[in-house]
Amino acid sequence: MFENIAQAFQNIWNHKLRSILTMLGIIIGIASIITIVSSIKGTSEQIKENLIGSGTNAVLVQLYQDEYQYDTNDMPTPEGVQVITEQTRQDLEALDGVEAASLFYVREYGASAFYHGTEYTGKVYGVDPYYLNVYGYRLCYGRGFTEEDYQRNRKVLLVDTQAVGSTFSGKNPVGETVEIAGEPFTVVGVVEQTSSFRPVIENLRDYEMYQNNGSGGLFMTTAGWSLAFQFDQPQNVAVKAADTDAMTAAGKAAADLLTERQILSRTSSFSYQAQDLLQQAEKMQQVNNSTNRQFIWIASISLLVGGIGVMNIMLVSVTERTGEIGLKKAVGAKRRRIRRQFLTEAAVLTTIGGILGVFFGIGLSILWGRAMETPTAISIPAIVIAVAVSTAIGVIFGLLPASKAAKMNPIDALRRE
Repeated sequence: MFENIAQAFQNIWNHKLRSILTMLGIIIGIASIITIVSSIKGTSEQIKENLIGSGTNAVLVQLYQDEYQYDTNDMPTPEGVQVITEQTRQDLEALDGVEAASLFYVREYGASAFYHGTEYTGKVYGVDPYYLNVYGYRLCYGRGFTEEDYQRNRKVLLVDTQAVGSTFSGKNPVGETVEIAGEPFTVVGVVEQTSSFRPVIENLRDYEMYQNNGSGGLFMTTAGWSLAFQFDQPQNVAVKAADTDAMTAAGKAAADLLTERQILSRTSSFSYQAQDLLQQAEKMQQVNNSTNRQFIWIASISLLVGGIGVMNIMLVSVTERTGEIGLKKAVGAKRRRIRRQFLTEAAVLTTIGGILGVFFGIGLSILWGRAMETPTAISIPAIVIAVAVSTAIGVIFGLLPASKAAKMNPIDALRRE
């Protein structure tokens, strides 16, 4: 085997220009496929990040009536739906794939929040001590909520960095007072998400989805929420999955547990449902991938052309080396020995072409991503498969020339030489 490989390299080196031209179809085909696969993978990851964010792995679980989300703004807890307890939150954390769970309230409009007479138009949250961890917030300056803030019903606020820019004109808001539902709340700290993303807004639906995020968020304790709004609303639940791929299962398990425990009547129209952004991302990825697979098939045509080129050059090589084949067979070389030699040479030729195609493909994908300002991600499995395919092409298309060489009659071969 090693002798055959060494001889194959020698023959390729002796005919460098011819070998390079022969490998050109393989190089172009492999490079094209690597570039397309890198673009597909990069775009898929971008789709997932744009929908889910980058690293929080938080799944929102909310109360629904039939197929519609229950409007928590100015709506009390509906009959037959229990307020979620701390014990239920702990049971949510015990579910497989769930690292943490939080109970919180939110108002997207009608919060009646004012700062120096100017109405605040962003979201107002009433959060438990676990919310900031679940959504990946960190303290920038000031202080966070303390246990005493919850126990003594202190009217304190945390604001995110977006709210600092939109509401407080970029100045330090710590110590400032915001009036919410007629109650004065003091800002004690500023937070930001450690893993965040900037949404790509391409149409009206995207705008409607993200418009309420532009002003940022104000966070009060759940104790402060009851002081400001005077009644319980159906809580929202957020669970932090162990990783991105576990988000769907964790969200469904949490929604099932809440529906079973919190909805008193089995015939009720109410249920808890998880916001399955991962599933939405996967559907968009499937649409994107199905389109790009067509380009892969088109790029594969160059591999077919390259394989035909390999077959052609190997047939020429068999003709050129008729005397060598006849001599080997005359001294006792068996058919399989001759066949293996030419198959090895064809496989080595296309493998080198495949490796060169991989390097060109990686470089091309990087240049393509920079030129088109699109994300790319190199796929290691795609590289391994590409090299394996190029080797297989050498074996398949080298089979006919190798068989022709193996079937030569030594006397005829020597006479022709």
